[in-house]
Order: sequence, then C-alpha cells, then structure tokens
Amino acid sequence: MCGIVGYIGERDAIPILIEGLKRLEYRGYDSAGLGFFSKGALNIIKNKGKVALLEEKINGHNHQSKIGIGHTRWATHGIPNETNAHPHFNKEKTLLVIHNGIIENYQPLKKILIGDGYEFKSETDTEVLVHLIDSFLKKGVTLFSAVRHALNQVEGTYGLAVLSCGEPDKIVVARKGSPLVLGIGENENFIASDVSALIAHTKQVVYLEDGEIAEVYKDHFRTKNIEDEEIQKEIIEVTMSIEQIDKGGYSTFMLKEIMEQPESVLNSMRGRLVHDDGTSKLGGLESVLNRIANSKRFIICACGTSWHSGMVGEYMFEQYLRIPTEVEYASEFRYRNPIIHPDDTIFFISQSGETADTLAAMKEAKRKGALVIGICNAVGSSIARDSDAGVYIHAGPEIGVASTKAFTAQLSVFALITLLLARRKDMSLIDGKKMVEEFQTIPGKIEKILKLEKQIEVIAEEFKNAKNFLYLGRGYNFPVALEGALKLKEISYIHAEGYPAAEMKHGPIALVDENMPVVFIAPKDSTYDKIISNIEEIKARKGKVIAIATEGDDDIDRLADYVIKIPETIRMLMPILSVIPLQLLAYHIAMKKGLNVDQPRNLAKSVTVE
Repeated sequence: MCGIVGYIGERDAIPILIEGLKRLEYRGYDSAGLGFFSKGALNIIKNKGKVALLEEKINGHNHQSKIGIGHTRWATHGIPNETNAHPHFNKEKTLLVIHNGIIENYQPLKKILIGDGYEFKSETDTEVLVHLIDSFLKKGVTLFSAVRHALNQVEGTYGLAVLSCGEPDKIVVARKGSPLVLGIGENENFIASDVSALIAHTKQVVYLEDGEIAEVYKDHFRTKNIEDEEIQKEIIEVTMSIEQIDKGGYSTFMLKEIMEQPESVLNSMRGRLVHDDGTSKLGGLESVLNRIANSKRFIICACGTSWHSGMVGEYMFEQYLRIPTEVEYASEFRYRNPIIHPDDTIFFISQSGETADTLAAMKEAKRKGALVIGICNAVGSSIARDSDAGVYIHAGPEIGVASTKAFTAQLSVFALITLLLARRKDMSLIDGKKMVEEFQTIPGKIEKILKLEKQIEVIAEEFKNAKNFLYLGRGYNFPVALEGALKLKEISYIHAEGYPAAEMKHGPIALVDENMPVVFIAPKDSTYDKIISNIEEIKARKGKVIAIATEGDDDIDRLADYVIKIPETIRMLMPILSVIPLQLLAYHIAMKKGLNVDQPRNLAKSVTVE
C-alpha cells in the first residue's frame, strides 16, 4: 500500500525513479508522482492513475536530475486525483514531501497551521507535514532538525522523504510504522519502501527502525532517532535477485506464483526436516522452544489470507499438541483489551512483515509480556526484527496482490512447528518419521494438481458470469473454503462466501437455486459422509456443485456437476493441496472476465495503515 522511491547520485534520477515505482506497482495505488531538482529548482510531476501515464507525462518535459523522490499513493484522505497525489509543496515551492501512513492528529495540526497563515490545496493529511516542516525551517533550523521537530508533534504512522531547496545535496527520510529502507551504492544511494525497488541497483541495504530519521547524501548517510541521538546502522546484504520479481515468461505474476508452489513449499521445508529423528528443526525458535512447549495457550494473530492460514494452524496445534489455541483478527485484537498472560505464546503472521494492524497487535502483546513469534516472508521486515523469535516461510517474492504461494508456505511452516512440538511432547518416533515422509511428498502432489489447470479452466468458463458463489468445507478444510471465497472476491469481483458445511442449513441454503454454484472441499476423511449429505441437499435444490475430491473417489462423480480430484494426504497437510484448485478457479474466472488479477481494484499488497 503506497510506495516510496528515491535516488541521489551521479546518474539521471528520473528513469531510476520510474523503474522503482514500476517495481512497487504490485503494492496497490491510485496515483503517482515525482519530485526532483532540475535547473536549480524543485519540480513536481504527478497524475491520477498508473505509473505508465506518469512516464508519458514526464517524457513531455526536458528534465534531468541527480536527486529525486517518487511515490505511488493509495487514497486514505481525499479522493484519487492529481491534487491529492504526492509529492506536496510548501507555498514557496522550496520544500516537498512524500509520505506513506496516516497522520492521526492532522486535523488539529491543520487548524493551528491555518491560524499561522498556511493555505491548504489538497484534502490529504500529508500536506500538514509539508507546512509543519516548513514552519520550523522558517525559524532557521536545518532540514534535519525541522523534520525531527515536526515529527515530534505528529501522532500516527509515517514513512516519508523530504527535499528542500535550502539543502539540495540530501534527502531526509524518516520512519514510524511504515517501512523504509536505504540502498547503499558507490557514489550513489537509494531509498524505498520495499527492497524490490532497489535490487536492480544494489544489494547493500539498511533498514530504518521506528523513530529513526536519516540524512542521505550521494556518498554517505547518517541516522539519528527522534530524540536527536546518533544511531549506528548495520548494512545488510539481501539475497533476492531481479529475476525473482520478474514474470518469468508467465502472463501474470499471480499465475507464476501459483505455478511456483511446488518449489515455494519445498523451500519452506528445505533443511528443516530431520527424518532419522522424525522431527523438524527451526533455528529461529531454538532459543525459546522450551517456553513455547510449556505455554498454557497459543494465540494466532493475522489479517486476510494469513488469518485463514492461522485457522488451519489452530486445527494443527489443538489436534497434535492439545494446547488451547485462539485465532484473532489483528485489526480487532488490541482494541478489546485482550487478556494476555506471560505464559501465552502469540504467533503473528504477515507475508510482508509490515502489516500495520498486525504490527500494532504485536506491540500490545509484547507490552503485556507474552512470547511473540513472527511468521513472515520478507527478510528484515518489521515483524521479523521486532518479534522475540520467528520463522521465515521462504516463499520468495510474492508480487500478485492476491496471496497464493505465501498461503501454502505459511501452512507448511505451521505444520513444521506442529511436528517439532509434537515430538517434544508425546508423538512417537515412528509417527514422526511417517509425517516427515508425507511432508516430502507434498511438492510432487502439488505439481500433479497444477496439471489439472486446463480442466479447471473449462469450469471457469462455465461460471465466469455467476453473481454469487458459496464455498463449503469441514474441519481443516473450512479455512480453505474461506480462502477460496476470498480469492474469488479479490480478483473476479464476484460475491463469494465461505462457510463450515455444517452451517449451510443455518442460513446459506436459502440462497441456493439453479444459478448458485457451490464449491465443496470434500476429501475422503472422517467428515466425508457428512459432506456427501450436504451435497445431496444442494442438488435437491438444483444448485450447481463443484467438488474438490480425493483421487479414486468415484462415488462423488454421480452427485457433483464438476469434480476436481487431488492426491490423498494426511488431514493436517490436505489444505496445502485442496486450496490449489481454488486458486486456479479464481484466477481463470477473473482472466475470462478480462480483469487485472495482479492489481485488483481497491486492494493493496501490503496494508501499511490501520
């Protein structure tokens, strides 16, 4: 959600900034803009819409610059238009700011600034920052000090970058609750809200922490905290390659990432399975393993797709560990004054590691003394750095807004944690080895399911014009029903609901008629007979049934209109397999409707505001 890029060095900044913004398009945005020095003055070029339109607009100008910043905006305060797009100027056009996040006290600050004679042109909270910084510059302080003093008056979240005509040899940046990273080059430096915007130029990065402000020059940088204390920062080498964030011959990032799941799930397990001991090894948890194992309660906290993976984790933990587990929406968690004890372990899940609601909930849990475990994909992200311990899912960069491979990798990590703790409790060596062996079959079984793509595409053609979908599952596959419905909603804009199949008779069955497709996740497990009864009830009301069933199950063929058969596995791992056809179904329905699956409307990849 929103993107920041910046460059200072000897090269022409504008093509570098445009390239960086294109790398950040997956985050979701509705307008874009650049601010830069050219011919001794600050310039802004911005527009509503895509970065490609901004690039066309810039090509109509004869500008070159050695220093500049760029932004993609996702509207929070004020509609998407050119006026509300970033950057924002002060009155004299000697200062400009770009900003991710939300300034919660912008209204009282705005009232004070208006009283001091400042005029506002936009509806944004960000314009308050420009004028607030300007008010301190007018008192004769440095740009760095003006930014620091301004931010001491701000409540809320920010990742920001500032340029000033008074000090044209630097970019001042700051971060609180919204990610910001510096890229270190040779006689040139970069800034971005995501390392993906930097790796074409450098792999040496510095992650800013909350409350830190940096002055970035072309050949060095210095960092202080908001109290004006010098901070020594470590330069870290990232391992991500530019090839990993390209489409690799696929038409969309989403399809590429669906097809990468045999590899991404394998990577999530790689080096972590210990067959001879029938267990798993997770280095990130070793220091706190006894405390986790002795916990009286687990809480899993997440948003969106990660919340669904947490629900599967709950089933795993309670089945194999017999530890009471609750799954919470991060966005609700801290606002209800949750009951947290020091012997609780709370797992926080976020693909990006920067989800604002999840980060806020994590801080609340730490404040109350619980053990905080992070599960995320982005190395060096805020959740990875701020948690007591954690596990990376190693899914690789996920660019498509609708999460696919991160979900299955999260399920894999929950299964690894379950195995590790179960072996410390009462799982036998024989059972542990069997589970390890089954883990090792999963990537191959995913490959087999992906070969059903053409069959699923035929089903998508049949239902591309449906107005509603119902997804039903039991046990481990109820969260899969929720995730399947979410995928369809996100990218096809078809209304879809996921329900426990047993709840069908308590309301949703009223919706069923000959126009209602109902997707059943119906593997051969202990709830199979109940699912069959539910299918019979749908067919009696002329509903159209799409069933995800187990290979060799011929009985279901006489009931369902369409059957997608997937390999068998143990109950705990079945969601990793059963969700794959639902991802492909949503994908092909959306594509047949001519929609942009990588950047669905109104959505952002990383939700960095609450």
